[in-house]
Order: sequence, then C-alpha cells, then structure tokens
Amino acid sequence: MSDSEYVLAIDNGTQSIRALVFDSAGNEIAKSKVELEAYFSQHPGWAEQHPEYYWQHLGEACKALWAQGIVTPDQIKGMALTTQRYTMINLDEHKKPLRPAIIWMDQRKAEPEKPVAGLWGLLIKTIGLTSLIEDLRAKARDNWIMQHQPDIWQKTRYYVNLSGYLTYQLTGEIKDACGSVAGYLPYDYRRQKWAGKHDLKWKLLATRRHMLPELVQPGELLGHITTKAAEHTGLPAGLPMIAASSDKACEVLGAGGIDPHIGCLSFGTTATISTTTPRYVETIPFIPPYTAAMPKRYNTEVMIYRGFWMVSWFKNELAQAEQRKAKELGVEPEQLFDALLTQVPPGSMGLMMQPYWSPGVRQPGPEGKGAFIGFGDVHKRAHIYRAILEGLAYELRSGKEQIEKRSGMPITRLRVSGGGSQSDAAMQLTANIFGMEAERPHTFEASGLGAAINCCVGLGIHKDYSEAIDKMTRVGDVFEPDLPTMQLYDRLYNEVYKKIYKRMQPLYKSIREITGYPKH
Repeated sequence: MSDSEYVLAIDNGTQSIRALVFDSAGNEIAKSKVELEAYFSQHPGWAEQHPEYYWQHLGEACKALWAQGIVTPDQIKGMALTTQRYTMINLDEHKKPLRPAIIWMDQRKAEPEKPVAGLWGLLIKTIGLTSLIEDLRAKARDNWIMQHQPDIWQKTRYYVNLSGYLTYQLTGEIKDACGSVAGYLPYDYRRQKWAGKHDLKWKLLATRRHMLPELVQPGELLGHITTKAAEHTGLPAGLPMIAASSDKACEVLGAGGIDPHIGCLSFGTTATISTTTPRYVETIPFIPPYTAAMPKRYNTEVMIYRGFWMVSWFKNELAQAEQRKAKELGVEPEQLFDALLTQVPPGSMGLMMQPYWSPGVRQPGPEGKGAFIGFGDVHKRAHIYRAILEGLAYELRSGKEQIEKRSGMPITRLRVSGGGSQSDAAMQLTANIFGMEAERPHTFEASGLGAAINCCVGLGIHKDYSEAIDKMTRVGDVFEPDLPTMQLYDRLYNEVYKKIYKRMQPLYKSIREITGYPKH
C-alpha cells in the first residue's frame, strides 16, 4: 500500500464533525472527532447554527487528526466532504453569511398567502396534491426568510446547503455535489439537476437560479484546496476535492448498498431504510427518491424523522441512573442501555410504540403523533426502552415493504449502520423483527467511507464504483434471526402494529383540534 493512496473524508453530521483517513482497501487509518452543539434556538421550534461555527470546527478536526502523528497531510492524495442534509445558508455578494444557518430539524413554517393560481392551480387540485404543495411552500426555508426577514433575503446573493458553504470555504468555488441536494429546493430529482425554467417549483419557492451553486456528479472534481483553507486545515494547498453526497447517501454507499436487493438501515438521529436503484422510483407517490452517492442512481428512502433521537429522549428523560453510572465509568450512557434490553423479553410484555412523534404529509398525516399502547403494572423503564427500539424496527420494516411494493424488487439482504447499530442487542432485535440476517458494515464510519469511495473513484485509485465497492466495503458482524422470536414479532407486527395508526388517526385529529398540537 502506497502512502499516496490515503484519502481524507470529512463527515459533518448533526452532533459531531469527523476527519477520517482511509486507504484504498477501505481501512480506517486515522480519525479525529469534534463534538458539535447541534443547534441553538431563539424561539420554540427553531434550530439554527452559525455557518462559521462549522468551518471553525472542521479546521479543529483536521488539526487534531495531524496531531495524532499517524498520518501527515502530504500523505493525503485527495479529499471529499459529506454533511447533514438541508441545512441552508444565505451568503451575500462577498460570500459572507447573512444570518445563522437554518438546521434540518427546524420546524418554522412560512404562511403561503394564496393558493397557486391558473392552470397549475387547477392541475394541483385535480390530482389531489393541494396538501403536498402547501406543505412544500410552508416548509421551504427561503419562503420563510423572504416573508419574515425580507431585508436578509434581498441581500442574499447565494443560497447554499452546508455542503456548498464548506466547499466554498475549502476551494473558493460556489459548487456542490448533486447528491448533497435535499429538501425544499427547485431541484429536479429525476434528472438530478436544478429544475428547468418552466418547472412549477420556481412558482412555489423564493429561490432563483442565479443564487444556486453549480452542481457536479459524485466522483467529479469540485475544486482544489486554497492557500487560505490550507492554513485553516493543515491540508496541502492545491489538493483535489472530489464531490461526494449527503451523509445518508454516503452511508448507503459505504455500507456497500449499491443494488436494489440490499436494504440499508441507518440507525441515526433520523432513522431510514434505503435501496440504490438505476430507476426513478417514488416510494410514496409524488415524493421523489433522493440522489444517490453514485452517478445516475437514486436512493429509495423511507424516513422516521425522529428516529434514534428517541434514544436521546429516553436518555434525557428516563435514564438518570444510567447517566450517573456512565459518568462514574467514563463511558457513554448508551453503552449501558443493552442491559436494559436484555432485562425484558421480546415484545416488551405487550407494550408497543409507534414512532410518529412528528407530523408528516401522508403517513403519518399532519395530525401524526406517537403512541405507546399496552401499558400494565408490570412495565418499567426497561420495557419502555425496548418498546422504543421495537417500534422503530417495526416502522422500518413497514418502509421495507413499501419500497418492495413500489419498486417490484424484493429486499434480500439487510445492512445496518449508524450510531444505534453499535448495540449488539439492537442488531439482534432488528434481525428478529425483519426475519432476516442483519449485517453490519466492517466500519462504524459508513458515511465517511462512502465519501472516501467517491474520492478514490474520482482520483482514479479505483477505475469505477464496482471496483471501489468490491475493494473498500465488506460485511462485518452478522446477526441471525431466532425463529420463535421472529414468529412472535411477525404476529405483533401484522396483527397489531400495522393497525395502530389507522385506528388512532381520528383520535389524533381530535387531539389536534382540541389542543392545537401538533401545529398546522
């Protein structure tokens, strides 16, 4: 292995930023991690962070990497970047931030003044898309800024994702990877480029084409590290920066999920199940698939917005004992949660949870709320924790079935990555609920590895993605389903879980009408 075949992947997630060095065999050579304050909130439901904060901590992560002495900057042949999705930044004519970034978790909404008029309005009404279109208009950050901070919007020359902002800071180029584009933007998901000039999205959104970065395919050159960026990061000036994709897309790639029959579960803050396909497939009608971390590929994704955030909720609200013990032992509280899982039998003694803790558009609808059902006097904290993980797995299994139904392609293998996948008990629970072997990728840093794969292909270290996947990804631990447990879960899933939302939906609507929550 030549030192010159080392590549650097920067992974800027919600809660940390990591600088990772991989070799061309997909081995993690060195890593540094800097914790992030996920956001600050000036008003209820807001989630913001200063763009400069990310840039500052990216520099710190790089310098901490070099300080380890495992690798030196001159050994790095190229770099790639992957970030959280739909964290939007307004830049002025001098490319300076005008306001804090609005984070993907932000819940503010614009208030569309009037319905779409003319033929477009008639078409939207005819095919029953009114609620979907109004949801897009309300959740679009640019619409909110134009409505509530018109002075900021007037000064906005560039409107970019976090990935686009950091790419500019590193290379001086206003460019981004098309696989990093997500959310309520004038993007053509089918053609994987900005929408054409006659596209309806230009009527629905405040953003204009001249404000958006140039898009390139994963594996293509974004630019080279500038002298200023070299001083900030310790990287060599002139180092090539290769386009990767968003963290979820890179995670699928790093897990080796390049075929439609491989289902990739991400046990992260947001929990997802995805496949990669050359076909444009809308898993939910009129909701487009995301752009994958491979050229001209799509990720069919079903998302649980609050996902493994629920584990954080449990930790903060109900796990004070584990927090104290973890502090004494010098470990993370989550490392002690497997003991809670093993205290409780599969099925949590009848306690079940549905993870619709945030409203949606279709499933759940705007009235969506979470539910625990089946409480009895036997239930303790450990049952609640197990029911949370079981509920997440049930919903991801539902997502698997939806993807199979819409794509016509059975999912025959299951790869599981993200923070929650580090729990052996959670992996075994997943295998039992899906009734399939649950496979871990060989590295915990699947998202960073995906970015490294993009980098290696872009630099020509590997001739194509097929070779890169073959050389750089492999399966680690495999968890086999237990037949009696699988049968128990199968009955609970089919006879109970799949019926909960339909039965509860009228009650959720009444709750919203009476209390005003969740808000429209």
